Amino acid sequence: MPRKPLTLPQVAEKLDVHYMTVYRYVRTGRLPAKRVRGVWQVDPADLAHVERSRQGTRTAGRAPSRARLEARLLASDEAGAWDVLEEALASGMEPDEVLLELVAPALHSIGTLWEDGKASVADEHRASSVAARLISRLGARFARRGHRRGTVAIAAAPGDLHVLPVAITANLLRWRGFDVVELGADVPSEALAETATGEPDLVAVGIACTTRSSPQAARRAIAALRQSVPHVPVLLGGAAIADDAHAHRLGADVFTGGRGDEVVRSVEAIVALKPSS
Repeated sequence: MPRKPLTLPQVAEKLDVHYMTVYRYVRTGRLPAKRVRGVWQVDPADLAHVERSRQGTRTAGRAPSRARLEARLLASDEAGAWDVLEEALASGMEPDEVLLELVAPALHSIGTLWEDGKASVADEHRASSVAARLISRLGARFARRGHRRGTVAIAAAPGDLHVLPVAITANLLRWRGFDVVELGADVPSEALAETATGEPDLVAVGIACTTRSSPQAARRAIAALRQSVPHVPVLLGGAAIADDAHAHRLGADVFTGGRGDEVVRSVEAIVALKPSS
């Protein structure tokens, strides 16, 4: 006896993915579906095939996609780089996985090439510019419906011009249901404190430090925050922060390491400890 067709929200629930991921499967032809009285319907047998395909993609690993993305970024080929991301999304990767497993590692690898003298400053800057545009294009996919979990303000420390860690982390937080005040790079201490004061549902402030001089600038920013929002936890992380003890010496409450998902986990832990109103 044929099984009852599934709607796209039902498919999303079965696959444990966002609704837009399922819609992307349909749009790209990966998941057959037919429209009946304005509603997309999926045959359960076709869904089973997609589930097997997704498992095979995860098993195969993502190193080839990372390598292709890195090559396109170094070539300043935005269209080619976007094709890599589109293919990854169509294969079943969620937007947060694309950032964490493709974009961030490719940028880290390019930074290492620059440090080792195998890529020029111009190469690194061109790649970063293309990556910034890709992250911006991905941004709309991180909007999630449902209950909002509070607001997080994030910024790079005064004098720190690296905006990409902030942009990546902002999208990851949005993916997890947080509203984000994304202030970008080189944010003056006074501006960060003023912004934090004006957010009634603020659950945390995150500061990124990626350059040698940024930790001391972060210390001053944290001191300003203590004056304006003394009870809001301050998270500190990035390549210039050595460890938990270093972050605490600078006045932070939490050391978040160097990855955006570590920031998300830290914020979620803070929210979980908040007394319910």
